Amino acid sequence: MSRLIVDRIVAGYGAVTVLHDVSLEVDEGQLVALLGVNGNGKSTLLNCILGFVRPRSGRILLETGGRTIDLINCSPHEITNLGVASIPEGRRLVPNLTVEENLRLAGGGPRARTDMRANLDFCYETFPVLSERKRQYASTLSGGQQQMLAIARALMTSPDMIIIDEPSVGLAPIVVDQVIASIRKLLELRKLTILMAEQSFFQAIEVASRAYVLSHGKIVRKFDRTQSVSVAEIRSAMMGLG
Repeated sequence: MSRLIVDRIVAGYGAVTVLHDVSLEVDEGQLVALLGVNGNGKSTLLNCILGFVRPRSGRILLETGGRTIDLINCSPHEITNLGVASIPEGRRLVPNLTVEENLRLAGGGPRARTDMRANLDFCYETFPVLSERKRQYASTLSGGQQQMLAIARALMTSPDMIIIDEPSVGLAPIVVDQVIASIRKLLELRKLTILMAEQSFFQAIEVASRAYVLSHGKIVRKFDRTQSVSVAEIRSAMMGLG
């Protein structure tokens, strides 16, 4: 199990600052949603956590296995080996490989290699459609099936924590419901720690224990399920109006 602490992160690209003193926490076994419309810094924050963007200041602390590690000092592959997996926006599968080849490729790292068979079995049990289509090229799957494959690919790395970027993008509402249901199932079965960036308040709140609203690179609202917050309030905060 892992816990994530993002502490006063400032980050950007060149002379442009995208994130301004962003702080949040993701406790063990929780799903925390990061809400915000496009262009407000959600993906930049996730990329800071995953090691693809180096913050200008602040800390990103991962508590795992009795250790506390500042991920700012780690490369992306080191972060993966610490048990943090990612499901990127747009899925980014290898299109000319089959379902099983995509999964085996993801599961070949040092952390997960010895668990390859068990992880494959778990993925196929969790997503039976992938078992049925294991010999099919990833590019020929439907959008919803590709998203399930992207989730399964992350599971092949034996993660304690998963970072998900916009799982509902480009999917029909009925398919989004299926994807959200699969994420809820993973929370129950694996007790994973999940940080999910999402534009849709309705999709995120179905599974999130807590949510942060990111607007213009700043956390402007924080709420959990115990609070009574209207959809209008959240939308206003996401648009930077509240």
